[in-house]
Amino acid sequence: MEDNSLIRHIGGCHCGAVRFAALAPPKVRVCECNCSVCVKKQIKGFLVPAERFEILQGKDNLTEYTFNTGIAKHWFCETQSSLSFQFRIAQNTTSGIIKLAGNALVKVLSPNHLHVPSTKTEWEAMSAAFYTMWQFSQYIGALDGKHIKISPPPNSGSLYYNYKGDFSIVLMALVDANLKFLFVDVGTNGRISDGGVWGKCKLKSALDKNTLNILVANTLPLTNTKVPYVIVADDAFPLSFNLMKPYPGRGLNEEERIFNYRLSRARRISENAFGILATRFQIFKQRILTTPMNATKIVLSCCALHNFLISNNSNIYIPPCSIDVELIENKEIQRGDWKGHYASEAVVPLLMKKGNPGQMTKDIRQKFCRYFNGVGAVKGQNDMCLLH
Repeated sequence: MEDNSLIRHIGGCHCGAVRFAALAPPKVRVCECNCSVCVKKQIKGFLVPAERFEILQGKDNLTEYTFNTGIAKHWFCETQSSLSFQFRIAQNTTSGIIKLAGNALVKVLSPNHLHVPSTKTEWEAMSAAFYTMWQFSQYIGALDGKHIKISPPPNSGSLYYNYKGDFSIVLMALVDANLKFLFVDVGTNGRISDGGVWGKCKLKSALDKNTLNILVANTLPLTNTKVPYVIVADDAFPLSFNLMKPYPGRGLNEEERIFNYRLSRARRISENAFGILATRFQIFKQRILTTPMNATKIVLSCCALHNFLISNNSNIYIPPCSIDVELIENKEIQRGDWKGHYASEAVVPLLMKKGNPGQMTKDIRQKFCRYFNGVGAVKGQNDMCLLH
């Protein structure tokens, strides 16, 4: 059939949040999808080439589902209004259920599954697990933060407006060796500078006051060099006594590149944890369409569920293909499959922070650098550092 016989069909979701248009013949052939979602919801449709389809409004309300084949993709409207049509309950009832469920999940799961170590014995065990896995001594956690997009709050002005030109709240988390979130701080408005986010973070205050009972320092294996226990982070955070970050700039010597590689290698767990969280929980596929307070509860409950699922069903929740793996013999990094589906439009990294750290913190970093280039070296680091 020629293109001049096509007409513009306009449609939308039940709640009216999403509207679309498609060029197709006046009479279309309706077909049924056999996926579990469409069968359950009795959804029928017709097929058109992608270039003939256009979303007119409500793109932010759509959630993408990718099925087992990884090829077929569906977009569904998942606003509270659309859920009220699907389950035949009022929109305000749906809103209340989300709040109650979020509060209940956090209350029930937090004591056992969002637990921050509070004794020296627990921190020593944490450090031992990291050393076994990444050969990074005195390492007690990987720190990272992301902007979580939300809908613009009414009458908030630019309070939640971030450097990416969108509205967000900030999720800051410390991750352990098993990809669990040890510490979670969520809800800071996205406008605040990323240095300001860390300055307001409860973890920074706890580190400064040493209320977490972290051991002050210990000697690196096979040496007499004493260094503090540290958290590893990226360039978004300031270098400090208990916080290690990479050497900045491009004109680095080989020893500094190897240090950056070893730090990045150890910090990979936080990247994987955030990536898995964003891909497993569909809420992160788009901006969260609720108030900042409710969005904070939703994000916190997702973090608690993330830890619960790792503790109880890690083989299914985190299969081997979902995390990054180093192939030393091939001199390459095999990326986890979450990277292909990462909700980069709804979860964005913190902005790189420039600063002038004190000499003492530079000396601590230099001690780790000498250790990684000496008795603490690992196989293939001279080649693998070139990939970073």
